[in-house]
Amino acid sequence: MSFFDRRLLPLALGALSLIVYSARARTQTAMNQDACAQYRKADQALNATYAKVLKEYAKAPLFLAKMRQAQRAWITFRDAHLAARFPKADKQVEYGSVYPTCRCAVLTELAELREKELKVWADGIPEGDMCNGSVKTARVDEEGCKRTTKRASLGTVEEPNQKQKANLRR
Repeated sequence: MSFFDRRLLPLALGALSLIVYSARARTQTAMNQDACAQYRKADQALNATYAKVLKEYAKAPLFLAKMRQAQRAWITFRDAHLAARFPKADKQVEYGSVYPTCRCAVLTELAELREKELKVWADGIPEGDMCNGSVKTARVDEEGCKRTTKRASLGTVEEPNQKQKANLRR
């Protein structure tokens, strides 16, 4: 991809998103409302997935602390990314009436990407992946249904009994 192509790709993608929104809406106000409704939907899905992860890993306090820290950092990143994308102080004057549509389109994209990242913890990683860290293992049963199990590192590990301790010493 040439330098010229790389510079035009974000503009082309932005124009494509505006075309999608304008296909459903006839006025700028309607386009803004539609784009922001899409963002609210994506944000609700993200929050639901985040809540699911917190619930499923409730017995792993260290993980929960790290996940909350990561989510706060992501929110900071999201806000900084948006500020870098639209850095001017008076956004309506500088970017025009399309600014709310563009802002919500960027926020939608970021929320959808973050939800995809969080779904890894909610859905699990296939058994055999040695780099899954704190992510639970996803297993497929005989009927092809996905089942998940928590990794031992997330919960409490039982102490071996006397017989097991003796076998470990051998």
